[in-house]
Amino acid sequence: MNLSEHFTLDELTHTDHREFDNVPNESELANLKRLAAFLETVKSAVGGKPIIVNSAFRSKQVNDAIKSSDRSQHRLGCAADIRVPQMTPDEVVRAIIAAGLPYDQVIREFDRWTHVSIPNTADAKPRGQKLIIDKTGTRPFV
Repeated sequence: MNLSEHFTLDELTHTDHREFDNVPNESELANLKRLAAFLETVKSAVGGKPIIVNSAFRSKQVNDAIKSSDRSQHRLGCAADIRVPQMTPDEVVRAIIAAGLPYDQVIREFDRWTHVSIPNTADAKPRGQKLIIDKTGTRPFV
C-alpha cells in the first residue's frame, strides 16, 4: 500500500524483529501518511535522491526489543531514521534545514543516519529541533 508517491506502508513498518506484530492502528496509520508526505519533501530537498528508511513506525514490542524510549516518536508513526546514498548524515541534515522544511526534529545519529520527525499531531507546530546524538551524548547541531 502506497502512503505517498515514493513511500509504502511496508517500508515504513519494516522491522528485523519479525516475531513481533508491527501493524499500526488507525491514528498511527494517519501519522504514517503525514510522515510519508513529509519524506516526499525531504526527497525533494536532497535533490530527488533515493531515501532508504532504516526504521519508522515501531510497535511497543518492537520498540522495547531495541530498548528505545516509550516517548519515541517512532511509536506514534511520526519519525523515520533515513539514509541517502552518496550523502553523509550531516549533508542530509543541512539540506533539510536549508530547504526550510517544517520538521519537528532532525538529528544526526551516530554519524550513520538521520532521524527526521513531524509533530505528534497534525495541528501541532513543529519544534524545529536540530540535534546530534552520538556516544558522547546529545547536543545542538550547528
